[in-house]
Amino acid sequence: MYIPSMFEETRLDVMHQLMREHSLGTFVTLGPDGLNANQLPFEIDSGDPPFGTLRAHVARANPVWRDASGSVESLTVFQGARAYISPSFYATKKEHGKVVPTYNYMVVHAYGPLRVIDDPQWVRAQLERLTGAHEAGQSEAWKLSDAPADFIEKLLPSLVGIEIPITRLLGKWKVSQNQPRLNRIGVEDGLRTRGGSEALAMAEAVANRGNQIA
Repeated sequence: MYIPSMFEETRLDVMHQLMREHSLGTFVTLGPDGLNANQLPFEIDSGDPPFGTLRAHVARANPVWRDASGSVESLTVFQGARAYISPSFYATKKEHGKVVPTYNYMVVHAYGPLRVIDDPQWVRAQLERLTGAHEAGQSEAWKLSDAPADFIEKLLPSLVGIEIPITRLLGKWKVSQNQPRLNRIGVEDGLRTRGGSEALAMAEAVANRGNQIA
């Protein structure tokens, strides 16, 4: 990934937070038939050095666990908030008009070898942790034990666990750091006026990173 120094994010806790908040990753592998991409909900174990470990599961019918297992490097992309940035947000548009549209975004790329864990009990534990994390905000949180036991027992053999020790972790926060202060303020105001969860999250990111620059 191309990362100009002004957009580089190296703080491990910040990258892990984005991965947790946007845990549906795009899992990219290179198999016998070429590049393959799968969308998988991941959990991140930040306690494992140097960059943490990703854990997930796939359907046994999905060939990815056979095609890409072993020492072959995989890439998982975690996409955070993103927003179209209109030139009309910039104060300098009125001064000289030398402005163009762009996109702001926050993204993390996690690299590492794929380990296959063909163990129903491992998969059960991973499912319990994953659903526990995602159900935490529900008024009536669903648990694996809410489903009939025989149903779950029949389901588990159809799933295969995967684990990815992260060997490289790259973060890119393109949040208007390359713009002068008045343009950054204009971007923040424009996004807040636009509204919506992604625009508001990006406005917050622009404000936070702008404070660091100031």
